[in-house]
Amino acid sequence: MVNEGQLVEMIKEAKSSKERKFKQSLELIMVFKDIDVKKGFAINETVQLPKQTSWPATVCVMASGEIGLKAKNAKADRVINTEELNQLGSDKRESRKFINKYDFFLADTQLMPVVGKVLGQLLGPRGKMPTPVPFNAPIESLLQRFRSSIRIRVRNSLSMACKIGDEKMEDGDLVANATAVISAVEKKLPNGDKNIKKILVKTTMGKAVKGPTQVKKKNAQK
Repeated sequence: MVNEGQLVEMIKEAKSSKERKFKQSLELIMVFKDIDVKKGFAINETVQLPKQTSWPATVCVMASGEIGLKAKNAKADRVINTEELNQLGSDKRESRKFINKYDFFLADTQLMPVVGKVLGQLLGPRGKMPTPVPFNAPIESLLQRFRSSIRIRVRNSLSMACKIGDEKMEDGDLVANATAVISAVEKKLPNGDKNIKKILVKTTMGKAVKGPTQVKKKNAQK
């Protein structure tokens, strides 16, 4: 639908918006069509961005023993053991604050039943159930992968938006990240790119820049 050259032009136009006193994020917006949302349409996908952003995702590891120690050595944003996990289960307010604080969760496979029992009712609806970590798994590699990832979540909606970087990044890097997201979403749509109505790019405070399909429609109406 939108090729790399077109994405470059969209990103350049978005970045040319009024300069702000802070570094703005670049957001990708996708609007869908010909999908019956009443039939439970949903996407909950983790997409690893090929180009590093200035805001790595936060990752919490739920583990005790050796896996917990490895996670601490690998500088996970938080490592929570079995005892702390059970304590969270007795305070729903603290549990919600804890869950909202992190983008991704990893958990020792042996702890998964406890996680499901204690936090499953809160993690599930938010699409944040932990990725199981088996014994001897390369914790550093897993943390690196998730830190460079974003979560694409669509639930009973015909649109989605996500950050692909910031205005200080190279245009080519932003295009690479945008392409990775578009490709991942296309694969989850019933009819692939045929279900994409339009693609837009915008900075945090800027106006949305439409893709070429909308420009053509506008010209046709003239």
